[in-house]
This record gives sequence, C-alpha cells and structure tokens, in this order.
Amino acid sequence: MPSSPDVKDPSNPKNLPRVVVIGAGFGGLSVARGLNLAPAFVTVIDKTNHNLFQPLLYQVATAALAPSDIAVPVRGLFTDMPRVGTLMGEVEGVDTERKVVRVKGTPEIPYDYLVMATGSVYSWFGHDEWAEHAHVLKTLDQALALRSSLLAAFEWAESRTDPNEIRKLLTFVVVGGGPTGVEMAGAIAELAHSTLARDFRRIQPTWARIVLCEGGPSLLAGFPQHLSDYARRHLEDLGVEVKTGCQVEAVDRDGVVAGGERILSANVLWAAGTAATPVADWLGAEKGKGNAVRIDEHCAVIGHPDVYAVGDCTYMEDGRGRRLPGVAPVAKQQGEHVAKVLMRRLIGEPLPAPFAYDDQGQMAMVGRSAAIADLGKIKMTGVIGWLLWSIVHLFFLIGARNRITVYLNWVWAWLTYGRGARLITSIRPQTREEFGYLDSVADHRQALRVE
Repeated sequence: MPSSPDVKDPSNPKNLPRVVVIGAGFGGLSVARGLNLAPAFVTVIDKTNHNLFQPLLYQVATAALAPSDIAVPVRGLFTDMPRVGTLMGEVEGVDTERKVVRVKGTPEIPYDYLVMATGSVYSWFGHDEWAEHAHVLKTLDQALALRSSLLAAFEWAESRTDPNEIRKLLTFVVVGGGPTGVEMAGAIAELAHSTLARDFRRIQPTWARIVLCEGGPSLLAGFPQHLSDYARRHLEDLGVEVKTGCQVEAVDRDGVVAGGERILSANVLWAAGTAATPVADWLGAEKGKGNAVRIDEHCAVIGHPDVYAVGDCTYMEDGRGRRLPGVAPVAKQQGEHVAKVLMRRLIGEPLPAPFAYDDQGQMAMVGRSAAIADLGKIKMTGVIGWLLWSIVHLFFLIGARNRITVYLNWVWAWLTYGRGARLITSIRPQTREEFGYLDSVADHRQALRVE
C-alpha cells in the first residue's frame, strides 16, 4: 500500500510576507485578487467553502433559484493563483501582539498583515430570544431552511381541517422594510398568488396573507420618497399588507405582536437590522455604530496599522458625515483599495490617495417586472428599473455558468411564472414539533390544534 503523500505547508514556503484575509465575500475576494501578483503569500479563511452572492439569496429562499446558481467554491477561484491559499474554518479571535489568528480546531495562523472582511449578522435589538422563532437570511443553509418552511406551510395546510390552523400556516410575516424585506415580501406574494395558485386541491394558495412590518414611517428608508411610495403601491397590488410605523413587540412560536396586534403565523422572517461581526472585540479596537470597527482613510483599523477591515463590519463616514452603507459595492471598492495599499507597502512605495467611495446608486426588486433604481440624478421604476436591476446583478455574479443559469431561470420564470427549485429539504425542529412533520405519513397528517 503506497504511503500517504506529503502535505505541503501552505504557510509561506518561500518566506514571503504573510497576508491573512478573513472572509470570502465581496471585500475579501477583492483583496485576495488584487494581491495576486504581490510579493506575499495570501491566505483566505472562511467558515464555508463557497463565495455567496447574497443579493440573490432571497430567490433561493423563494424557490426561484438553486443554491449552486448563486454560489461558487472559493478554492476554485484561486486555482491559477499559486500565492493565494484558502482555509475553511471558524475564526475565534485575533492576538494582535503575537500577530496570529485563532481558528477553531486549527493551529494558529500567523500574519504580517491582516484583513477583516467578516460582514454582519442580524440584530435582535436586545431580544435574542426571538431568534429561536424567526428565520433570517444570511447563508445558504438559512435560505434552504426558509424555502422548506415556506413550501411546507402550503403542504401542511392542504391536509388540515381546522380553519384557524390553515390561516396560521398561510400567514407569512416579514419584519423589516429595507431591500431584503421588500424583496422577500414581493417574492412570497408571487410564489403564493402565481406559482402555486393551481397546484393544490383543498386550499387556495391565494388565501395566503403576507404582512410586511416596518418600524419607520416608510419602506426603503435610504431611497427617495417617491421610489419608496412606488414600492409600497406595487407590493400592495401584489396583495402584501404593508404596515409602516409598526414596531414589533414580541416574536414567539405563534407569530408576532406588532403595533399592538397579535398576528398568528407559522413563518416569520426577520430582516429588521444588522450589526457587525465582533471584529472590534477581537482586536480590542474602537467601535462605531452597530458594533462596527472604526477604520481610517486607508481602511486600516484605528490603533492597528497592520490590520485592515472592509465591508459591513466597518464604520467609515463619507464626505457628509454619514456612515457608508453595508452594500456590496462598498465592500468591493474597499477591498480593491486595501489591495493597492498593501501592494505599495510590500514593495516600499508611497501609499495611494485615501479611499473615496464611488456611489453608483442603489436598487431594489419589488416584484415581477418591477424594481426601483436610484442612480443619483436618474431615478427608475417599473420594467426599466427591473431590466437594469437584472443586468447589474448578472454582472456581479461570479462565473459564466452562474450568469447563464440565472438568466435562463429568470426568463423561464417570467414566461411561465414557474419556480423550479420547489424542494423541501429540511424543517426546523420547533416547526416539526408544532405541525407534526414526522417520518410517518400517518403522523404527518395529524392536525394539531391552534390554541
């Protein structure tokens, strides 16, 4: 039997300076790609083995796309870059004095320069207990769990006889009126009122009630008011109940209490706010709003000149004193800038000009053939906005295969109202317990009383 081959040490065989990038999102990949030709060895660490295009994650959750359509293996992106390596692992902390990264179950990773691109997590505004009863949308696993839960609600409703239970199963509550909440509410409405409309015999999917709760006075707070108003009108045309100025007071296994109203629901989606990953705590660094780590004009963490941070985990202000938004273009541009800074430092040249964000606008999908786009002086709605939204998102997708697959899926969905990824693959334990999703068909059909 042949002996096992020697495993090459990925930590710098030529004793080059070591750059460690934590996070394989837009920002982290921009840094690694920008250092491809640098005199350094780059290690990209991520807790998954794939790069995920999060702006389209809601389409996986609503069965419009498959997971592989919006994700690519990270390791495959660097096959032709011998000075870039990848590690899959969960970062537990950073020792800035010894200049090492602690990764769960893995020896410490030394660095000369460190880049934090760890993104954000959802904020529960001091009510972490709500997380047990609500779906969130940050990872593929979460999207698949939500997809299964949405589809299972219709399947279970088909076998129930109690009107109260059917009503609860077919009520979907989305908390948060930002782009994610708006896009999810519109997609669920189209799934129920179009895609599934003719698939069932005992129930009518059009009975579905979709409630969108926003605590502020209007949806899409970062957009001009007339675009926000357009989004609201279109959602209401789709059958979504839009409740603005509606603060959520409780989330539990029976649904939510919002604006003083108890809304019974088997599916609650939380999209109400985000907070940075604990980069500042790991580094003992200065924090800004949302627990984000403060960075200087070159994206270096204040007080740590060899540590940089990009994307949603950072706090940086624009020229008017406003925090840069947590969107993909910011992370991508910051990553490109950090790569330039590190390249200059590695070869001993002066640093480039300070980072300046080029704001190219913002967009949000509202529903079939309808989107809004704020491009500064140019504002778009309806079909024109939808076409621009589609082109931009296809452009940002990584890989020709993914672009082609997503485009064909969109064309098919537009022509037929169909969604080809309507598979139930996993159910959350608490939902299994409440609605009897068990291995036995007989047990599966048992209706549970809604108190």
